[in-house]
Formats: sequence, structure tokens, C-alpha cells
Amino acid sequence: MNQPVRAQGSASLTTRLTIALTASAAATLLTACHSGTSANAPAAMPAAAVAAKAGDPQMPGQQLLAAAAQGDAVAVRNLLAGNAPVDVQDARGNTPLLLATAANHIEVARSLLMHGASPNIQNQMQDSAYLLAGAQGRLEIVRMTISYGADLKSTNRYGGTALIPACERGHLETARALITAGVDVNHVNRLGWTCLMEAVVLSDGGPRHQAIIQALIDAKADLNLPDKDGVTALAHARQRGQQAVVQLLRAAGAR
Repeated sequence: MNQPVRAQGSASLTTRLTIALTASAAATLLTACHSGTSANAPAAMPAAAVAAKAGDPQMPGQQLLAAAAQGDAVAVRNLLAGNAPVDVQDARGNTPLLLATAANHIEVARSLLMHGASPNIQNQMQDSAYLLAGAQGRLEIVRMTISYGADLKSTNRYGGTALIPACERGHLETARALITAGVDVNHVNRLGWTCLMEAVVLSDGGPRHQAIIQALIDAKADLNLPDKDGVTALAHARQRGQQAVVQLLRAAGAR
């Protein structure tokens, strides 16, 4: 009896399409979840699916993007060993390292950095792996990106360093790591706010933010830098009824 003939390459093509679409979905997730992103962000471009045709020279890059987003450390190592482009970017400018950072895939991020991935490449939203790790409190990835050459002076789309959103969101250990690395504690973003100002104005003044404020005090942050309206962090804390923060700031000499 004649055996049915299987179309050559069909399974491979299906697999490649799946990988490419996974990478596209991961990029959409990154845009939806990272620092300050609007839920109305543009939909992911369908170019990844088109690029998945058999024999496309972009395939190793597409596969690396998908594997990094999924946290598949083995696949990532194999692709890198096969010379997949480590800093390939998707339609939104996300690198494999950025996608791994968004999902906190630590081992994948380590492999990518060890193979030369840049922690400083920024996507269309002006996030780099380093900046995103700071904003999301990805402590281990923050430490790794710093050790692999993160630009501590780089800024996000709000003109803020990695330390500012870390302080705002209460990522205490991440904030401490960034302070220790030497990030400017007095940097002023486009809103006219320092990390101290955001730790007061955009928080409830609870224990984690109190600890962050103490860390900034210990790092000799200027406690009296006002916002664009001339209001100091101490005045904002008073207005918000953050009595513990008021006490901290006054004890440190804030006016």
C-alpha cells in the first residue's frame, strides 16, 4: 500500500510561524506592561509573521526574540552558539534582552549579556533593558546590566534616570543598588521632579518609601530642590499628611 506523501517543510514552516507570532505577542505584552505605557498603544505590526517564511535569513533573530520572551534559556544558548544576532530588534525596537527583562527571565538575560548584548539599546518607547529593569524593580537584572556597562546617565521618555521610577514605585533594593552604582540622586526629569520628589508625591508615604527616602538622605540628596512650582518635598509631604516622611525630612535638615 502506498504511504501518504508528507509535504516537505510544512512542519518546519508551522513551527517558524508559531515562533514568529510568539515574538510579536511578547512585544505587545512588553508595550502594555512597561513603565508608563498606555493601554491604547498601537497594535503590534504583523511583519514578524511575514518574516517567518522558510529560508528567511532573519529567522535566527526571530527565534531568539521568541525564546528570550518565553524564558527558554536552553534555546537562547543554542541560538547564540549558532551566531544568532544578539541585539536583533523587533518592529518596536525591542531586543531579546529587553523582552527577557520585561518578564524577569534572569538566566536568559545573563546569557544574552555574556554574549555581548547591549543593556543600553532603547526601543521606540525609549526603554532600554537597564532602564526597564530599574522601573520594574528587576534587581538581579539591574545588577547585571550595571556590571555589563549600563549607561547610568541614560534617561527614559520622561527624561528620568532608572532611579526615579524605582523610587516612585517603592523598589527599595533596586533603588539602593542604583544609588550604590552612582546614579545621580539629584537628577531632575522633564516633569521637574527628582527621585525624592517622586518618592513623596507619587506614594502613600508608607514604610518602603520611607526607607527609600532615608537611603536618598544617606546618599546626600538635595532635600530642598523644589518642583517647577517651587514646592519642596517637605511641603508636599505635609500637604499629603505623610507625618513619618515629614519627620524624616525635617530631621535631615529639609526646609
